[in-house]
Amino acid sequence: VQVVESGGGLVQAGNSLRLSCAASGFTFRWYSMGWFRQAPGEEREFVATISESHDTYYADSVKGRFTISRNNALSTVSLQMNSLKPEDTAVYYCAAATGGLKYKMADYDYWGQGTQVTVSS
Repeated sequence: VQVVESGGGLVQAGNSLRLSCAASGFTFRWYSMGWFRQAPGEEREFVATISESHDTYYADSVKGRFTISRNNALSTVSLQMNSLKPEDTAVYYCAAATGGLKYKMADYDYWGQGTQVTVSS
């Protein structure tokens, strides 16, 4: 199993960034996919998730600014991040879970290594 994030970087506040996640080694279309993030000195927290039927759920802190999407043909999931704020600075992780919308870390089976997002003020 492989879960690989890409697209992180340094961006100014108010700008946008798009993260991508490529998955392999499991039947992607049967899995919900999620994004989590971890800021320095903080616990990892839920950001967004998309189910196998394309239902979505977001953390309140990113609702209206971030959009999660998936492409089952390519086994990829993306996170479009708009109106970025300095408090969005974190390492962003992609993860896979079975069965419906999941927002708890413990529900996720497979994890990537993360990609750094830094938002400057």
